[in-house]
Amino acid sequence: MAQGFTVWLTGLSGAGKSTIADELARQLRERGIGVEVLDGDVVRTNLSKGLGFSKEDRDTNIRRIAFVAQLLTRHGVAVISAAISPYRAVRDEARQMIGNFVEVYVQCPLEELVRRDVKGLYAKALRGEIGNFTGVSDPYEAPEHAEVVVQTDHESVASSVARILAALEAKGYLTPVRQAVEV
Repeated sequence: MAQGFTVWLTGLSGAGKSTIADELARQLRERGIGVEVLDGDVVRTNLSKGLGFSKEDRDTNIRRIAFVAQLLTRHGVAVISAAISPYRAVRDEARQMIGNFVEVYVQCPLEELVRRDVKGLYAKALRGEIGNFTGVSDPYEAPEHAEVVVQTDHESVASSVARILAALEAKGYLTPVRQAVEV
């Protein structure tokens, strides 16, 4: 049976977690690896419906994602979690629960997130129209020891995914792909 692992993408809303998750999943599937993506928005709609955005509710949501990730990881699945997961302590709980865990900090400056924000949520949050908005009126605790940090304001999706794949290979979760040598 294949060894399961979880790639935990954390970062502010709009930083690129879902985009990176989708491309990483595509590349893992190309390698013949079974993958499940646990996107924070999708989980909130289905598994965590009814939860609000208090610290307790956010922690409950992340614990639910971690529980599902742990089950899948234990059964040899590659799991990609793409959720803001703003609080360090509950991310550390997830790491302990899951075991085979690679934390990826998807970093992007607030100014760039505001510029990218097609829904205008950051502008509303900055004007005080949306409460408990992570990174504006609610804290985001950046990882202190993430295995990978990607900076989506000046790094391509391909580059970010390549760095995550390299970390998975270095940790022994993936067999390195040999590059064809031109003669």
